[in-house]
Amino acid sequence: MQRALALARTAGDDVPVGAVVVDDDGRVVGQGVNRREADGDPTAHAEVLALREAARRRGTWRLAGCTLVVTLEPCTMCAGAAVLARVDRVVFGAWDPKAGAAGSLRDVLRDTRLNHAVEVIGGVREAECAALLDGFFRERR
Repeated sequence: MQRALALARTAGDDVPVGAVVVDDDGRVVGQGVNRREADGDPTAHAEVLALREAARRRGTWRLAGCTLVVTLEPCTMCAGAAVLARVDRVVFGAWDPKAGAAGSLRDVLRDTRLNHAVEVIGGVREAECAALLDGFFRERR
């Protein structure tokens, strides 16, 4: 989570969310930071970028044995991407009651109707992750 937080702090004008994909040996194989504003791309969420890099580096879209660590509870798109990538678990910091799809608004990651279920660990360094987001939005209001 430390690395994800460091990435989030580099987001510039984007919502400060950072993500890393860690393999089963504890190596970071992918990382991302929100780039929607920077790239003009609605899919350029930190999680999607981290999953893309991990798949590219591993040479396969199947990321079994990997953990996605992100500073904010994934949205529906990112939770779906984690399921499709077959990650073993998602670890996140701050809960997102308005858009979270790991237990807040929806629970895509643990939906037994899907072809893959993901272990979810939420609230890791929650206060620190939430403070980063709160500060970002406070400056813009």
